[in-house]
Amino acid sequence: MLMRPMPPRLVITAGPTHEPIDAVRYLGNRSSGRVGVSLADAGDARGWQTTLLLGPGELKPSRPGVNLVRFRTCDDLRALLHTHVPEADVLIMAAAVADYRPKPLAALSGGKFRRTSEKLMLELEPTPDLIAERSALREPGQYFVGFALEPREEMIASGLKKLERKRLDLVVANPLESMGADQIEAVALSKSGERIDTPGRISKPDFARWLLDVIEARAPRLGMAESADRKDPRS
Repeated sequence: MLMRPMPPRLVITAGPTHEPIDAVRYLGNRSSGRVGVSLADAGDARGWQTTLLLGPGELKPSRPGVNLVRFRTCDDLRALLHTHVPEADVLIMAAAVADYRPKPLAALSGGKFRRTSEKLMLELEPTPDLIAERSALREPGQYFVGFALEPREEMIASGLKKLERKRLDLVVANPLESMGADQIEAVALSKSGERIDTPGRISKPDFARWLLDVIEARAPRLGMAESADRKDPRS
């Protein structure tokens, strides 16, 4: 009896983190999670085993086959990555994880601080570099994709630095105006030196399908890299 090959296992992170200041306030950002949610729907539509680790927000996948797991803070996401990434074939880190978080204040622990006429000083500490941590622990054949959200004039240089510094296979460089927008114009930069541009500004669902084409043609475990009749995502 022939065994069917296992479908690709895809893990996606999406949305912002909320780093608590007190019981009701937090440090966050404007990420909507739309790109990651679109990627999850596109992955499930291909028959891939798709897990979406999704931060705070109202958006969620439309396809019931997506395994949706919620997180709130950087530490929450760190624990989920430890659980889900070791068995994944592809990791796409589309989440906008806060680079800094408020350092815990004993006076604010477990409660809400009251407004006064006095200044309140918050000390920020760096959060762990989650994708660099996972890259250092990756299994053979895993394919890791990161994002570089930067001013348009800086995004290529920043993306190339991130590609090397965090030991990624692919970095998607996109301009700041992509955050919260319905459309995106991006450039995928690979460790082999390729530059693959989106066909101008496209919707985020179209972008998700485009990016999965790029990944499918290159990720070793997906078995497509050497296929002579694969679809060229640049066409």
